[in-house]
Amino acid sequence: MPSNSTSENTPWSGLPRRRVIAAGAGALALSAAGLPAAGTASAAERPAGAATPSTAPRSGTGWQGYVQAPASRAVQPVRVIASTGDVVGPEGLLQPGGPRTVLRRPRPAPAPRWPEGTVAEASSAHAGNNGNDGQPRTYDAKNAIDGDPGTFWNDDTLGVFPDTLTITLPATRELSGITLISNSDGVPTAFTVDVWQNGAWQKVATVADNDVIQRAVPFVAKVSTTKVRVTVTGVQDTPRGAFTRVNEVWPEPVAPVVAPSVTVDFGKVVVGYPRVRFTSASDNSPGVRLAFSETQQFLTDRSDFTRSDQSGGAGQGTDQFAVPAAGADWSDHKGFQAGDKVYADGLHGFRYLRITLDALAGDAPAAQPWGTVEIDSVGLDFSAYLGTPSTYRGWFLCSDDDLNRYWYGASYTNELVTDTFRQDDVDPRNAWSPSLEGKSVLHDGAKRDRDPYVGDLAVSARTLYLTHDDAAAAARNVLADLADHQRADGWIPPASISGYALPLFDYPLWWVTCSWDYVLYTGDRSYANRYYPNLLKVLDTWYPTVTDSAGLLSKGLNGTGGYGDYAFLNRTGRITYYNANYVQALNDAALMARWLGREGDANRWTQRAASVKDAINAHLWDEAAGAYLDSATGPVRHAQDGNAIAITAGVADSERAASALAHLDATTQRPYGNAFMDNDTIFGDASQRVYAFTSYPEIVARFEAGRAESAIDQIRRTYGWMDSHDPGITNWEGIGPGGSLYEGAYTSMAHGWSTGVLPALTHQLLGAVPTSPGYATWEVRPHPGGIAWAQGQLPTPQGPLAVSWENTAKVFALTVHVPAGTRGAVAFPVDSHDVTLRKGGRVLWGGHRASAGRDVGVTDGRITVSGLRAGTHSFSAVRHG
Repeated sequence: MPSNSTSENTPWSGLPRRRVIAAGAGALALSAAGLPAAGTASAAERPAGAATPSTAPRSGTGWQGYVQAPASRAVQPVRVIASTGDVVGPEGLLQPGGPRTVLRRPRPAPAPRWPEGTVAEASSAHAGNNGNDGQPRTYDAKNAIDGDPGTFWNDDTLGVFPDTLTITLPATRELSGITLISNSDGVPTAFTVDVWQNGAWQKVATVADNDVIQRAVPFVAKVSTTKVRVTVTGVQDTPRGAFTRVNEVWPEPVAPVVAPSVTVDFGKVVVGYPRVRFTSASDNSPGVRLAFSETQQFLTDRSDFTRSDQSGGAGQGTDQFAVPAAGADWSDHKGFQAGDKVYADGLHGFRYLRITLDALAGDAPAAQPWGTVEIDSVGLDFSAYLGTPSTYRGWFLCSDDDLNRYWYGASYTNELVTDTFRQDDVDPRNAWSPSLEGKSVLHDGAKRDRDPYVGDLAVSARTLYLTHDDAAAAARNVLADLADHQRADGWIPPASISGYALPLFDYPLWWVTCSWDYVLYTGDRSYANRYYPNLLKVLDTWYPTVTDSAGLLSKGLNGTGGYGDYAFLNRTGRITYYNANYVQALNDAALMARWLGREGDANRWTQRAASVKDAINAHLWDEAAGAYLDSATGPVRHAQDGNAIAITAGVADSERAASALAHLDATTQRPYGNAFMDNDTIFGDASQRVYAFTSYPEIVARFEAGRAESAIDQIRRTYGWMDSHDPGITNWEGIGPGGSLYEGAYTSMAHGWSTGVLPALTHQLLGAVPTSPGYATWEVRPHPGGIAWAQGQLPTPQGPLAVSWENTAKVFALTVHVPAGTRGAVAFPVDSHDVTLRKGGRVLWGGHRASAGRDVGVTDGRITVSGLRAGTHSFSAVRHG
């Protein structure tokens, strides 16, 4: 997009970066389901100091009530949502020093056993391996009758049914039923039981909708038989796959004693080290198991995610503790409590916590699944950035309560992922690095993957700079570390995962863009000088090796056919997204080069960007659809990422931009946002999947193309959906068909790459952006849409840049407070042919022309006043007629 003369072109905006954020009010009301109430808050619910939609508050007041972070690092749950079994005083968990909570469970009777000589056969059995804990395991049918619940039969037909287990006794036996024991890696949900009678199989029981590990299956009448067959037709699908797993089958129906448990709700996603203060216990080392989840949907006896699932599975989906008789003030840190038994995973990101008096069979005798446990309280030691009102150096407030919630929800999401890089807490898939240990970083998610990815920084770092710029080192540490691990051929790794070797095609471009972002917001010349050689090498050495004869990047060249991207999409050849990103990165690099006085590099990259732009328009524009192709290879489809960034990077002219946005309107709008593909040719349900990561540039494109109302509508659908659905407040990694969690329990519900609503509301709606490093120059170009007023503050190295405006049918009034040592321009969203612009009592523009000063003119159809320096400047644009 054309920019004001004081602006410098940067990615995802015709002006320097602008983003949008999601937020939730600090005193948000809870619905009956315990989730944030949807819709605009009532006057009683609105945070103290917040304005009604028609009246702007005094600047700088009211926003504090929307801040979501806890008041201190010691966090308590807000309510008990369920208890099971023998529990006394579950509410005692909520407040230290109050009434105690007691869980009791009797010692179980010995399990029934099959007679000696009984054998088991199965339709298939998975080959043996080293299991989740690195120890050799078998998965044969005999494991289901060996009396050891720590072993199990596992079929070998992933997602294919039926699976059968046949048990043959040495002699006829009378049976009144059976008990099927499975495990938390996915229980059989549907199965039948047959017995052998009179030379044929006779069905004696049918089980449907099973969701328990121990399922007693009584027969209608006792039967005498020598064979029992269990036929499984459905199982829970878990991260370990849709296999049939049966740990034990007992020759009697044994109803389980309900394990005593209490489930607490922390009110929103939190992250850190859970802690439990046990005051006493019986003397048999009773065990407790802790299961965590970000959502009630996936709150079970197993956590929705644990790092041990990816690195050995010692905890089998929960964290364990054996309670001493004298009690203990226990904090959940990674490791075993007793030798190789009783494992805990450490840090967790979650909203809901279930504590159960239980123990893994393999943890005996160090922990027993029975006894008595007395608990004083449950809490969390919050580990992430603690964003209280006193720490905010940038803020936002407008006349729309929903948008305010989304902004601060995004800020809180980003605070959850701003944390210290610690070996025990990061992604276990070879992501730990001594070069990052102990440093502040921006992880991608609070729950997982907990590794700093540079593509995520394209959003999360901007969110950080606009809220807590004193923590900007969290972004710099990541960018510098990835550059320090640059490959000899110039390729820059996306993250530390896989020993800095995960092959992604697009993320080296995001490193260039994020490096310019960091310099633009902070003015850190030492970083620019130190890592400029890395920028040269990635753009002038590696990307030329994957450029084809038309000058376009083409995935597949130079051995990159197996490289992935932000979503590991199966696309090859000329891709609009990669090439639009390339234009963006080249122009960003040129800005960096000019700032450092390297005009030759700047000119070369600017010329290359122009050539790539022309090639995209020549080879990747689909005239029939009026949008850019996702790929020049394979089925015809049109992607949100390529079309949006083609607009924000200046590849598309105004006509193509309007056409591409119209195509996305017609093909991708969903109640929960805009899908990232317009059809399902790349994978099933692609046209139903929403990524806030790629929605952000589309939102920016709509604002910059003069479609503020459609941008706000997209924000409402995307962020409104996440704000009003469990867990509320925070921003999801991805949304699937019907507004579901796109990867089930594995989905991260607090993901930094999804916080683009924050920079969009600050940079596009409020309109303030830096245009040169360290805010030496800036611009205020509001896109109000139907919003009555907005105000905010952007932190700069020279002090706050504060902006407020009000928009009525008659007057657009704007005030900007300029920090010393900076200068900038304001551009008014009014028709220059029918307005009088005043600064104080002085007329700057009257009717059709400037009335005073050469700093007043028209740029891109807007009246623009430039050359504004330190101080407070107030303007009013009065519309005629």
